[in-house]
Amino acid sequence: MQEITKMFILHGLHIFYLLVFHLAACQHTEELHLSGPLQDMTFSVQEGTIGFQYLYQFIIEPPADSLRLSGETDGIFEIGPKQGILYFNKTLDRETKAVYKLQVNAVDAKGEKVKGPYIITVNVQDINDNQPQFDQLKYFGVVRPLPSRAGKPFMYVHATDLDDPTTPNAQLSYSIFQHFPNPYNVMLFEINNKTGGIATSPQGARLLDPQKQDHFTLVVTVKDLAGMTGNAFTNNADVEITVKENLWKAPPPVHIRENYLGPYPINITQVQWNDPDAKYELLPKERLPRFPFTINKNGTIYVTEPLDREEKDFYTFYATAKDEQGEILDKPLEIQIVVEDVNDNPPVCQKALTIFEVQENENVGSIIGTLEASDMDQQGTLNSRLQFHIVDQNPKIPVDKLFIVQQEAGTFQLRSSSLNKHVVSNYTLKVEVTDAGFKTECDVQINIIDINDQIPIFEKSDYGNVTIPEDTPIGNVIQEIQATDVDEPFTGSSQIIYQIEEGDPGKIFFIETDPKTNRGFIKIQKALDFEKSPVYNLTIKATNPEPLVSGVQYRSNSTAYFRVIVTDVNEPPVFRQLTYITAVYEDTPVNTWVMKAEAYDPEGDEIRYTLKNNNRKWLRIDEISGDIYIASHLDRETERAYRVEVTAIQTSKESQSSTAIFILHIRDVNDNAPRLAKNYSLFFCHPLSGGEHAQIEATDDDEHDPEFTFSIEGDENIKRNWGISRINGTHVYLYPKSTDLEAKMHNIPLKIKDKGEPPLERNLNLQVNICRCTDARTCFIELAHNSQSPSVGMAVGILLAVAIVVGGILGGVFFHLNRKKKKERKEADQNAKYPAEMIALTS
Repeated sequence: MQEITKMFILHGLHIFYLLVFHLAACQHTEELHLSGPLQDMTFSVQEGTIGFQYLYQFIIEPPADSLRLSGETDGIFEIGPKQGILYFNKTLDRETKAVYKLQVNAVDAKGEKVKGPYIITVNVQDINDNQPQFDQLKYFGVVRPLPSRAGKPFMYVHATDLDDPTTPNAQLSYSIFQHFPNPYNVMLFEINNKTGGIATSPQGARLLDPQKQDHFTLVVTVKDLAGMTGNAFTNNADVEITVKENLWKAPPPVHIRENYLGPYPINITQVQWNDPDAKYELLPKERLPRFPFTINKNGTIYVTEPLDREEKDFYTFYATAKDEQGEILDKPLEIQIVVEDVNDNPPVCQKALTIFEVQENENVGSIIGTLEASDMDQQGTLNSRLQFHIVDQNPKIPVDKLFIVQQEAGTFQLRSSSLNKHVVSNYTLKVEVTDAGFKTECDVQINIIDINDQIPIFEKSDYGNVTIPEDTPIGNVIQEIQATDVDEPFTGSSQIIYQIEEGDPGKIFFIETDPKTNRGFIKIQKALDFEKSPVYNLTIKATNPEPLVSGVQYRSNSTAYFRVIVTDVNEPPVFRQLTYITAVYEDTPVNTWVMKAEAYDPEGDEIRYTLKNNNRKWLRIDEISGDIYIASHLDRETERAYRVEVTAIQTSKESQSSTAIFILHIRDVNDNAPRLAKNYSLFFCHPLSGGEHAQIEATDDDEHDPEFTFSIEGDENIKRNWGISRINGTHVYLYPKSTDLEAKMHNIPLKIKDKGEPPLERNLNLQVNICRCTDARTCFIELAHNSQSPSVGMAVGILLAVAIVVGGILGGVFFHLNRKKKKERKEADQNAKYPAEMIALTS
C-alpha cells in the first residue's frame, strides 16, 4: 500500500512539473526564443544542474501529431509528445557522461513517422567538482647534491584531476608546503609547479651534506584551477628523500710507467655519474697526434698503448657524462696522467768533439773546462744521474794521467805542471759518461797554448821624417811600420797592437794593423792644420793583447819614433758659423744693424765681405767688418724668410773665398688694412619680402688671426635702411631693414677695422642692386630705349648703301683676278720663244 502511494505521489509530481514546464514554455518561449521547428540542434548544459530543466520546445506542424524521443536518453532526457518540450529530469555529471546523442521523430495520429529523425546533441559542461589525486600515497627519491645540478629535477610527483582537462578545472599546480627537518631555515628543495619535478634549490645544492643530514620529508601540495584562486581544490603527498654522497668526482692523478709492455688496454681509473644510465666520453685538453685513452659505458678509463715520457710526460683530459638526449649532466672532470720515468735513454755528448785550451805554464789544479753531456730521462732522478771517468789519454807524454775529471760535474783540472807546447801541442782524451744503466764515450781535445814570453820587436827604431801638406785627405796612409813576435802565430801572444804614446795630443793620427802580417799603417784621422801644429814627433809602442808572463817586460826595441812635418797650404777664409739666423720686425728702420758675419783667414790675410742673392736689396754688409744692416723697407707679406749668401774673399792674389748662409726671419706687424675677400655683386629681388641677407667676408695680409669689426657709415637714412649682423670674426650678414626700399642701385658706405696694434681700418663703398628678378632668381636688366634709333626709311637706305659697297668690292676683286690671269698667259707665251738657258737666267 505504501509503495502504491509513493508511486502515485511521484507520478503526480511528474505531471506537476510537466504542467509547470508547459506553462513556462507558453509564457516564455517567444520571449526567450527557446522554441522553433524541428531541426538538428546542439545544447550545452552545465553539470550539477538540478533535474527537471527545460531545454527547448519544438513546434509540431501538421501532418505531425506528436514527437517521439530516442537515443541515449538514459532515463534522463524526455520530450512532451504533444507539447514538443525537451527536458531532463536528473542532475547531470560530466565525469559520468560528457555527451548525449538523441533523436527526435515527428509522428502522425497513427504513430507513423512523418519527419525525422533529427539529431539532438547535449554537451555536459564541466564544473570544478573533483579534487586532484596523487598517483601515489608516498614518493621516494635519492639525491646526490651538486651545485651545478641546482634546479635540475632528480625525481617527479604526479597527480590527476577528473575534471575537463581542457579547462582550468583540471590544470594542476605543484608546490612544496614544507619539509622536515629544516636545519637552515631555508628551502633546500624546489618543485616545478607544472611538471612536478623536484630539484635541489641553489641553497640546497650548496648546503646538503649526507654526513650531517641524510633524510628529508617533503610535504607536496597540488591544487587545481592552476592554483590561481582561493577556492581551488587541493591535496597533499609526502616525499621521502635520501641524501647520498656525490659520485661525480675527479679521481686522483694516475701514475703510469713509461714503455710498459702490456697487454693493452689497461684499466687505469674510473669515473661514475650519480645515476646508472649516463653515457661517458673523453675530451682531450690539447691537440695530440694520437690520443691513447678510452672510456667504456661503465666509466672505466683505459690506456690503449705504451707511453713514452720523453715524448710526453703529462696528459690532461676531461671525462664527461651525458644523458640520453646527449646533454652534458655536469661539469667535466679533469683526469691527470703522470708518465713515470724508467732508465731507457743513454747519456749523450753535447758535442762530437769538445775542445779545451790550457796555457803551458798553468798552475796545478786549475780548471780547464767542463764536458757537457745530457740524459733524456727524468731530471732529478737516478735515471739521469751522470758520472764521468777518463779512460784514455793520448799521447802519454811526458806522463800519463796529466788531467783529472770531477766524477759528478764533468769538470777537468790540471793534475801536473809538465805541459810544454813545443813538446806536445794537444792531448786527446776518451771520457766515459755513465748513468744507472748505460754508458757513452765522449772525445775531448785539450790544446796547449803558448805563453806570452816574447815581446814584439820593431824592424827599426826610427822611421825618419815624412812631409805632407796640411790638406792631405783624412784616411790617407802616411807611413807603414813593422814589428815581429816569435810567439805562436795567430794567438793573443803574437798579435801586435800599435799605439801612439806621445806626440799626438789631438789624436790626429791612428794606426791600423793587418792581422795576418802584423804590419801597421799610420793614417790621418782628423784634418791637419799647419797653423796649429806644423810638426808631430810620434812615439809608437808595439804590444800584445795577451799579458806578458811574470818576469818578462816590454823593452826599448818595442818602441819606434816617427816625425810628421806638415807644410802650409793657402786655405780659404773660415766662417765662425756656417749658417747665421736672426729675426726682425718688418717695420725695422733702414740702416738698423742686424748681425755680424765673421770669418778669419788661416794665413792671416785680410778679408772682404759681399752679399749674394740679395735680390730684393733688403740688406747690405760692411765689406770690412761683416756687419749686416737693413738696406730698404721689409715686407713680410712678400717674403717671410729672406735668405742670402755671405761671401768672405781673401785680398791676396789667389783670392780664395768661402760662403756662409744668412737667413733673416721677418716678423709681422699690423701694416695691412682689412679688405673685402672678393669683389661682390650683390642684389636683392624687388619687392623685398623680409629676411633677405647677403654674406660678406673680410681679410687682410697680416700674420695674426683675423678679427674684424664691421660698421655702416653714412647718413641716418642709410643706417635706418641697412643693417649688419655678425657671423664670426671675418664674416657678417648685410641685410635690408625695410621692405619698402626702392628698386635701384644702393651705395652703402662700409668701414672694416682690424684689432691689430695699432688697429687699421678701411672705408669702402658697397653697391647693392635691388631689382626685378627672373624666374631663375637673377636680376632682370632692361635695355634702355635709344631715341635716335633709325626709322624704316633710314634702315632701307642703310641696307642699299651696304649693298652698293659690297658690290663694288666684289667687282674690284673679279677685275683684279681677270687681269692677273691675262698677264700669266702672256708671260707663258713669251717664255716659249726663249731657250731654256735664257729662261733660267731670267729667273
